[in-house]
Amino acid sequence: MTATDPTTLSGLDLMRWVQSERPTDVPAIGRLLGTRFDEVDPGRVVVSLDTRPDFANFLGTVHGGIAATLLDAAMGCAVHTTLPAGVGYTTLELKVNYIRAARTDGQTLTAEGTVLHAGRRTATAEGKVLDEQGKLIAHATTTCMILHADG
Repeated sequence: MTATDPTTLSGLDLMRWVQSERPTDVPAIGRLLGTRFDEVDPGRVVVSLDTRPDFANFLGTVHGGIAATLLDAAMGCAVHTTLPAGVGYTTLELKVNYIRAARTDGQTLTAEGTVLHAGRRTATAEGKVLDEQGKLIAHATTTCMILHADG
């Protein structure tokens, strides 16, 4: 395991550490999907991945769960950038609207998550997934519960 203790880093510092170090020794859905952190700013995160045949649904296009996971990651990590060290979050609600199918032939999908509200108990964010041509694949909103160590 890595020597960095994520509980000692602010959410922003943790996301920037993941972006720069790209740790491979920490099991994560991002590693499984090949997700990259392209931009990490306070309240905003951009993540991307390259599609592959393993992402296909029975119709031969990218399964909607891939877009939902990409959106959940971008929006949740954007929320995380607003949190102090030792404070976490979990997704309470995720609402995804699918606009068009994505191909499984290696195209890059990019998701941007932006915080709309960051409170003590909940946070909300919005996100969108674009293909390489800038076409909207899906958009979403989320509500996250903020998890304080002191309850």
